[in-house]
Amino acid sequence: MKNGRIDVDSQVFDTKTEAQEWLRRERAALLGGIDPRAGKELVKSALERWIVIRKTTVASTTYESDKNMIRLMPASMKNVHLSAVSDREVARAFEKLLASGLKESSVKRFRASLSPFFSWCVREKLIRANPVIGVKVPKGSDEVEEMDPFEEGELETAYQAWRMKDERLADILLVLAWTGLRWGEARVMQVADLVEVPTPGLMVRRSQSEGHPLKATKSRRGRRVPLANRVLPIVRELAAGKEPHALLFTPAGGGQLWRAHTLRTLGWSVKDDAGNNIGTGRGRRLHDLRHTAACLWLTRGVEPGTVQAWCGHESIATTNRYLHFLGTSADRAGLNRLNDDPGGIRGAREGRTGV
Repeated sequence: MKNGRIDVDSQVFDTKTEAQEWLRRERAALLGGIDPRAGKELVKSALERWIVIRKTTVASTTYESDKNMIRLMPASMKNVHLSAVSDREVARAFEKLLASGLKESSVKRFRASLSPFFSWCVREKLIRANPVIGVKVPKGSDEVEEMDPFEEGELETAYQAWRMKDERLADILLVLAWTGLRWGEARVMQVADLVEVPTPGLMVRRSQSEGHPLKATKSRRGRRVPLANRVLPIVRELAAGKEPHALLFTPAGGGQLWRAHTLRTLGWSVKDDAGNNIGTGRGRRLHDLRHTAACLWLTRGVEPGTVQAWCGHESIATTNRYLHFLGTSADRAGLNRLNDDPGGIRGAREGRTGV
C-alpha cells in the first residue's frame, strides 16, 4: 500500500477479499492520521521510551510502579508489535501473571500502569485504540485478609502489658485502637489536626509509609475520626506544649514513629523456646488495632454508615465485613431464641396422643 509515492506497508493474504478489507482499514487509518508503520514498533521499545517520559511527569511512587511493568510484562506481549496487542492479548497477560503467583492486587497495579502506557501510544498516533480499556483483571485466588481485633477487655489487658514496656508507645497504640488510624496516618498526624469543636476528633489529611514521601490518605480524601473519653486525655497530653505543625504522636525521645522500633520496644512478637508467641501483641498484627476500632464502634451501637465515614471506606461493603465478623442483631436475636427454654416444645410433645 502506498501513500502518494511512499510505500507505507505491505501484507500477504490468502484471498482477494481479505486483502481488500485490509487495504480499506489501512487507508482509513491513514486518513485518521495514524501511520501503520508506527504500529510495527515493538512494545518493549515504546515502553522504554514511555518510562523515560514518566520520570518527569508523575509522582515518584507512580514512576516506580510504572517501571515494574518492564519486569512484570510477559514476553508474549513485550516482544510483539504495538498493533498486534489486542484486548485478548491483554487478558492473557493478566491470566499469566496470576498463574505465575502474582497477587490479584499486584496485577491490578500492573493494569493501572498498562492502561496509561497504551493511552500514550494512542496520543502519539502509534495505535488506534487502547486495548486495555474494558479488560478487567480476573478474580484471583488470594485468601481474604483475616482480621483479629482485640475485644475491649482484652485490649485493656494488653494496654497494661504495653505500659510496662513503654508508657508513651502504649498510649499511642491505645489511641490507634480507639480511632482506627492507619499506621502511616498516625506517623504524620500533627497537633493542628486535633480539633475539639463541635466534638473532639482528629482530622486525617495525610499519610506516610516508612521510607516513602508524604502522600494523601488511601482514599485520597480527608476524614474526621472521633476521640472518645477513653483516649481524649491521652491525646491532649501528647499535644501539650507542642507547636501546631509538630508531630502529634512521637516516642518518648521525640522524632517520628517507626514500626520496627515500636514492636521491638513493646515486645510485640516475642516467642518462647518452643516457638509459641508470648508477645504483648498476642499474635496479632499492628493493623489489627484498626480492625479493633471498627469492631468496638459497631459493638457500642454506632451506625454502619458512620463507621464507614470514620474508617474512610469507599464502599459500605468493606464496613459490612465487620458486621459479618461480629454478627448482626438478627444473629443475636436468633441465638437467643435457640437458647430459650424449650418448655413450649416439650409441652406440645406431651400433649400428643399418638406418634
